[in-house]
Amino acid sequence: MKGQLLNNEKLAKYTSWRVGGPADRLYIPFDRTDLIEFVAQLPANEPLFWIGLGSNLLIRDGGIRGTVINTKGRLKAMYRTEDGSVYVEAGVPCAHVARFCAEQGLVGAEFLAGIPGTMGGALKMNAGAFAGETWSLVKQVEMLNAQGEVIIRQPHEFVVNYRSVKGVNGEWFLSALLQMPEGDTTNSQQKIKSLLEKRAQTQPTNQPLSILAMQRQQILKLSSVMCKRKLASNTV
Repeated sequence: MKGQLLNNEKLAKYTSWRVGGPADRLYIPFDRTDLIEFVAQLPANEPLFWIGLGSNLLIRDGGIRGTVINTKGRLKAMYRTEDGSVYVEAGVPCAHVARFCAEQGLVGAEFLAGIPGTMGGALKMNAGAFAGETWSLVKQVEMLNAQGEVIIRQPHEFVVNYRSVKGVNGEWFLSALLQMPEGDTTNSQQKIKSLLEKRAQTQPTNQPLSILAMQRQQILKLSSVMCKRKLASNTV
């Protein structure tokens, strides 16, 4: 295997909120093939979790028991297929998908520019924004199971609802084929710009920490001050 395996790795630095305890194991795959080989050799009962960009992901201080796979910067293939569909691997940021589709003269994926995550996460939760939803674009998906087998599945094999997608247990998204009608590149790019401006006005992202994370820091600081005062009061 060519990827990087880290033991007892703190997950805080892999999330936008900068909070989270250690994972028993964190694996950063080299590429798709490496990921498949790694998953295939794991024990059958190994708990498996996935992190993409880590946006708005809250992980407890106690961490995660099992193996976490980080696809950020990995599983990044994206291209136009012969039939005009767009092949996107699970680690590609949604914003990149939106821009690529616009450049290709395809319309309907502009809303993905406002999704702060990867395609894998978008598929898992049917991410959406501005009246658009991920699964409205899906033609088919590639799934990876715990045995390292790749399965092609169609949308009708999933129960898709608002921010919820149910499929076969023990399978994870590797990639998707997206299908959209052709349109005007300039109009799509302008729509992306307008959507991002609207999102910036309603959901500012210039704060490095979430409110929860800042509250946590304040609590820890207050706790430290109280402990110091208690120690000082007990000193003769």
